[in-house]
Amino acid sequence: MAGSSLAINRIKKELLELQKSTDNADNPIEIYAESDSIMKLRGVIVGPPDTPYAGAKFMLEIIIPETYPFLPPKVKFLTKIWHPNISSATGVICLDILKDQWAAAMSLRTMLLSIQALLASPEPDDPQDAVVAKQFKSNRNAFNITAKHWASIYANGPSRQPDCEAKVEKLMQMGFSESDSRAALSSKDWDIPMAAEFLIK
Repeated sequence: MAGSSLAINRIKKELLELQKSTDNADNPIEIYAESDSIMKLRGVIVGPPDTPYAGAKFMLEIIIPETYPFLPPKVKFLTKIWHPNISSATGVICLDILKDQWAAAMSLRTMLLSIQALLASPEPDDPQDAVVAKQFKSNRNAFNITAKHWASIYANGPSRQPDCEAKVEKLMQMGFSESDSRAALSSKDWDIPMAAEFLIK
């Protein structure tokens, strides 16, 4: 992808400003080129404090359109995450600034800060993942356990959930794969019989 000179110059300027930024020390946000194309970037954010994601590091894919900054980048999580506004299967994000509320004055840094803020303030009434949103609204304790577990397993989060791992192991002993077992238990509030029944269907 060649990219327009306007988009390329803007991205170079933003990356330089991010490197120079002193306020980035308190809340480290990383953006770097994935390959030799500056139009394909990787972003890294840290889970906000006082959330199930605290201390975990999440990687995002950032694809810059040739019309940047007039149209928003295409962004998705590469690190699996359990959140109402982010698909647990694909990493696609439901956030207004990535759609119709984008403005050319915004930057990649402000975009990542907005995604980080979304981790602290989910919007379950406008979900990307209906299963996660339902759990968030109906069983907040199960949601917090699941979100911490996923952050620990997939994003090196500090909050281990040994009970969850034991239940995953139990389903694996029944012949189900680790990923299928974890997904089923997550969606069924860590109820082994319900998760097993879901997997058998």
